[in-house]
Amino acid sequence: MQNIQTYLRMKQERKKIVMITAYDYPAAKFVQEAGADMILVGDSLGMVVLGYTDTIKVTLADIIHHTRAARRGAGDTFIVADMPYLSYHLDLISTKRNAARLLVEGGANAVKLEGGKESRLEAIRAIRDIEIPVVAHLGLTPQSINSLGGYRVQGTTDRSYREILAQALAIQDAGAFLLVLEGIPEKLGKEITEKLDIPTIGIGAGRFTDGQVLVYHDLLGLADIRPKFVKVYGNLHERITENLQSFIMDVRSGSFPAQENVYYPIENEGNK
Repeated sequence: MQNIQTYLRMKQERKKIVMITAYDYPAAKFVQEAGADMILVGDSLGMVVLGYTDTIKVTLADIIHHTRAARRGAGDTFIVADMPYLSYHLDLISTKRNAARLLVEGGANAVKLEGGKESRLEAIRAIRDIEIPVVAHLGLTPQSINSLGGYRVQGTTDRSYREILAQALAIQDAGAFLLVLEGIPEKLGKEITEKLDIPTIGIGAGRFTDGQVLVYHDLLGLADIRPKFVKVYGNLHERITENLQSFIMDVRSGSFPAQENVYYPIENEGNK
């Protein structure tokens, strides 16, 4: 299994890091077999698996449950588990406890949290204090959509550009080993990547980050929405729907189950 030193070497050697989300056993199994460098059990599961309109409703229990499932499917892959909304916002004791639960109960190797203001830096330091690796997340932070005014590209003004850059440097100093950059101009993604010693993973952050992450359902064509930064590599939505329709028609026509799908008494030749 890869580890935090692996990703640092990949940055130094200019080898791109590939992260893919997975929320259950089969998805994680597919992602591991495909050869991704790491799996993110993201709170995006709230939107693509649980049917919520945002990520804020996802609970710690949800993340633990789905991380367990992903671990069973990808026993040899480094797994990062998202810390959901309110699991690291209240006090440092609960922050440490919640991060530890994601490792002990969920089976994650690291945790991820959003934001770069001082309270987030304190949370990163607190989690690192109990020997848990931390991934940070800047730019468009979905847990902050109410204060951001929706899913908007960040870092588009001089002030916000400088703020995100300063937060990236502070996050590195606080002890995060990797930084996800979401929904920012490519120029900013490039500058942050060049200034940091830790790797950056982009999602809508341009071509020059140290790696990329996409949501499993997005890249396979299973999601309901399609952001600009997503490249769709298949249309499983259409294929799955067609397969289900074929089953429905077979049942209604009486062609399923067929003879090969039914059981016979042992002494009957039809069971051979």
